[in-house]
This record gives sequence, structure tokens and C-alpha cells, in this order.
Amino acid sequence: MVNPTRGVLYPSRLPQFHRLPPSPAARELIGWCWIPEWDIEPGRSSRQDVVAYPALNLVVERNGVVLVGATTRGSHRDLAGRGWAVGALLRPAAVPALTDAPAALLDRAVLLDEPGLHGAVVAAMDSGDGHRERAAAVLCAWLVARVGATPGAGLPTPAQQANAMSEMLMTDPDVRTPEQAATRLAVSVRTLQRLAHRHVGLSPAAMIRRRRLQEAAERIRVDPATDLATLAADLGYADQAHLANDFRAVLGFTPSAYRRLSSPR
Repeated sequence: MVNPTRGVLYPSRLPQFHRLPPSPAARELIGWCWIPEWDIEPGRSSRQDVVAYPALNLVVERNGVVLVGATTRGSHRDLAGRGWAVGALLRPAAVPALTDAPAALLDRAVLLDEPGLHGAVVAAMDSGDGHRERAAAVLCAWLVARVGATPGAGLPTPAQQANAMSEMLMTDPDVRTPEQAATRLAVSVRTLQRLAHRHVGLSPAAMIRRRRLQEAAERIRVDPATDLATLAADLGYADQAHLANDFRAVLGFTPSAYRRLSSPR
């Protein structure tokens, strides 16, 4: 089970946040649904900093539907007033039904003209007790209908291969290079790169770096006394300097600075 706050740099700043499993029919298309809800007093805001998963997200908010591309760096959003979002972390198999060019969406979001989906999710979120579960179910059902029948058993399809690739690169700490991933999936490195480009928009190496960076941030936050040189070695970095460079390139600060920023005050 994925830690529900993994990728969130400062969980204590989160508004009410829920992570829900997809419907059985949508398991090949959605990693999980996520629903934040907030009600922030006038004149104040809540900044949410994340180092996102290497994936696209489909998000419905009160004012519309957006497809959010994968990111190449840390990102943030300043929440104010009262609101909510209903999002789905997309598995690679879902992506071709929504965009032909996920790489063109890196660090970007595009509006989707989907009034039926928008209206149904808004109605679910306004429906009282159980609203989150109903909203997630609406999003899952819409995506299943949009993609069509999910691949069945038999020979691997590109979508199934892309899902397997993403699952491995996002979760397996023993996979530290694209070559290792390609060997485990019984494909060439070139095929692995094509799958990542077509279904995610990031390279396999970038997806591996994102997983390592997420884990590094989580371990520093949970145990501020952790030794950074040991952490770097555990995660497969050549040395502590490489870990620091990765942090700085994506997040704009070093692990030592993050330890200070994330420590309870």
C-alpha cells in the first residue's frame, strides 16, 4: 500500500485529504483517486508543495476538468477559500485515450471539454454523506467508458507493458537503471524508452530518479536524524553529493535544507 502522503513535502499543511482505490473495472487505468477538500479562513492560504509521481492526472474541480501532465520538478499550489478537487492518478494504459502526446504536457495542464463528467462529479460532491466515494466512482466509470474495454489475458499489449513498466519503476527499489528494468520486463531498452515516451512523457531514468527522490524526502521527514550519506547509498546514489544535486535540480534546495524546513517548529 502506498503511503497516502508520499510525494507531499509538508503533510502537516495538507487540508482534508483522502486517497481512494479505483473501482475494479478501472484498476488497469487508475492507480488511485485522490480528493482534497479545504475551507480556509479569509485572508489566508495554504501552500501545498509536492514532488509528484511520474504520471498524468485527470482532475475535476468546481470550475472544470483538466488533464495534468507529468512534472520535471517540484510543484506547488496555493489553496484559498473553500473548494475541492477529485483527481485520478492515471496508469499508463489510460493515457492514449486522453492525449496523443504526453511529453507535450510536461509541467502543463490542459482544459478538457467534458461537461458531462464535470456535472456528474459536481453533483456527487454536493450529495452529502458518501460524496467522495460517489465522485470517485463517477470518475472511474467515465474513464472506463472513454478508454473502452481494458486489455484481457494473453500476449502483452503496449498498454499492459507500459503499466508493468510504470509499476516497476515507481515501486521497486532494486531497479536502479533502465537496463535493469528492460531486462526484468524482457524488452529492449529502446522499447522501454518508447513505452515511457508514449504513455508517460518522461524517460525511464527520470521515473527512477523521481521514485528515489520521493523516498529520500519521506525518510528525511520521518527521521530527521537519518545520515544523508547512508541514505544516498541505500537509494543507489553514487554518493551524498549526487543525492544533493538531485534534490537541488528538482526541488530547488538540498536535503539538509529540507530537513530544516520539514522539522517540527
